Amino acid sequence: MTNSKLFLSLLLAGAVGTVNAQSLKDAKAAIETEQYGKAKGILQQLVEKKAKDGENYFYLGQIHLINDKVDSAAIVFQQGVTNAPKEKLNLIGLGIVDLEKGNASAAEQKFSEATQGIGKKDYISLYYVGKAYNEAPKPDYKKALEYLTKAKEMNAKDPLVPTAIGDAYAGLRESSPAFVAYREALALDDQLLAPKIGQAIISRRAQAYDVVFEDLNALAAENPNYGPIYRELAETYYLSSLKLPDSEQAKYREINQQAVENYKKYLSLTGDNSVEAKVRYADFLVYSGNYDELKTVSQELSTMPGVDSKVFRYLGYIAFTQDKDYAKAKEYMTELFSKVDPSRLIARDFYFAGMSEVIAGDEAKGQQLIKDAIAKQGEDEDLDAEVSEMAFLRYQEGDLETAKKLFRVPSANPKSNYYSDANYYLGQIAYGVGSKLLSAQDGVELTPEEATAKYNEAKPHLEEAIKSLSLSAAATETRAVEMYKIPSLYFKGLSELALDNVINDPENAKGIFVDSFTQLLAAIAASTKQDANNNVYAADAHNYIGYFAYLKGDNEKAKQHFAETLKIKPEDELAKQMIEAL
Repeated sequence: MTNSKLFLSLLLAGAVGTVNAQSLKDAKAAIETEQYGKAKGILQQLVEKKAKDGENYFYLGQIHLINDKVDSAAIVFQQGVTNAPKEKLNLIGLGIVDLEKGNASAAEQKFSEATQGIGKKDYISLYYVGKAYNEAPKPDYKKALEYLTKAKEMNAKDPLVPTAIGDAYAGLRESSPAFVAYREALALDDQLLAPKIGQAIISRRAQAYDVVFEDLNALAAENPNYGPIYRELAETYYLSSLKLPDSEQAKYREINQQAVENYKKYLSLTGDNSVEAKVRYADFLVYSGNYDELKTVSQELSTMPGVDSKVFRYLGYIAFTQDKDYAKAKEYMTELFSKVDPSRLIARDFYFAGMSEVIAGDEAKGQQLIKDAIAKQGEDEDLDAEVSEMAFLRYQEGDLETAKKLFRVPSANPKSNYYSDANYYLGQIAYGVGSKLLSAQDGVELTPEEATAKYNEAKPHLEEAIKSLSLSAAATETRAVEMYKIPSLYFKGLSELALDNVINDPENAKGIFVDSFTQLLAAIAASTKQDANNNVYAADAHNYIGYFAYLKGDNEKAKQHFAETLKIKPEDELAKQMIEAL
């Protein structure tokens, strides 16, 4: 699901306000300007007064879908089918519900039944099926074009049809036919704003944000009271902020604030001050990552009776990002998952639920939730990066236990852009834990049983270090090779050295570390990068290889390696003592 689709799926309509107009035409006009509260009020009255008019149920069901209340929409569509069986739009509505719930085959069956044998006057059924495929959680733009093309063949004069065709081509990232379709719609009705907005935001997919701002601001100047323009501006400001480098955080906040201000203007123009409107605003804050503002709104929403269960989403996000109360975040996210239909959960819900579990709950469950989040994310999201950034932040802050748990997520995914990074840092942390457990023996006389117990406690950490560092050392990407190959081989060798228990049990040492240190020396010799650490790594490698050779009685080889150490590090005490002894 794209971020745009995610945002649209989050929108909630407001409560019934003062209703003056009572016709279906007025309700449609309110929907077109995204005055969903007004449209809902009109349609609810029309359903009560004209129970046999099937269209009223269909458009009221559409409002429920925009409200993200899929079950309520299903009930209304079913009422329409029951009260007006000849009106096929409500059967299409039930098919849209199937799409929302991920049952594409059931949806297609209903769509096929609803559009079979229809006459030219019923082209609108084909239009709404095509529109449904455009706006589904998992859009099928090619399927949308099939239905919309048939609708256009039946009625080439309705501008809504080429507008939807333009949306489908835009979804397929085919800008030229999208622009042509929008132009056809405007040729039929040059007052229609949806195709003009469609043309303006074509460039957004290409990240040509300056062009989008220019076009949308021109539209806003010509149509200052048309709310959807400001919603598109808000979304564009947010998306443009994502492309700023980390060094421009101040500018990021400034641009994101412009996103919030434009969204507030959108809300003011739709004239809705209801609880549902506040939830709609909160959804945008989730979408755009404005958690400071979300904290205020979510706290206000939590005190309101009858508020949507999605309030637990906001409270969970805030507990995690603002309050750093991970146990509370876990509690809120668990509540969200228990009370909200699975079809209404978004990728970021799985992300925060997973992160909370990893830090304050069940690590295995948390890692699976994060994997689910990454699998569900939209094209404008990079949750894999967010997990990795959070892990590295914890690493820098010294919270190594949490960092280790989080690094395990990208380190287990070879497709992750942070696969090598995560494995390197995970290996470093695991080596640190294992070596610390063993070094706790220094200066303390342990019984053989106690020494064995300490070794067994350190062993799984050292094994994890070796596994992860092997993967980072084997990286082939240029950046990863330059950054991690040499240090990975070094710490892998140290982990193997500790696992080989050379210090406490030299007679039984197997030399499992020798290969890593040999590869390390070759990598250093081949490297053109000047790094002071390399001399330290090389001296240690020669010492450890030399010491193992000494243990195995190969004094000549031992002397050669200790001599190499002294070339690099003349003051090395171990090498000097061993050369003298040999």
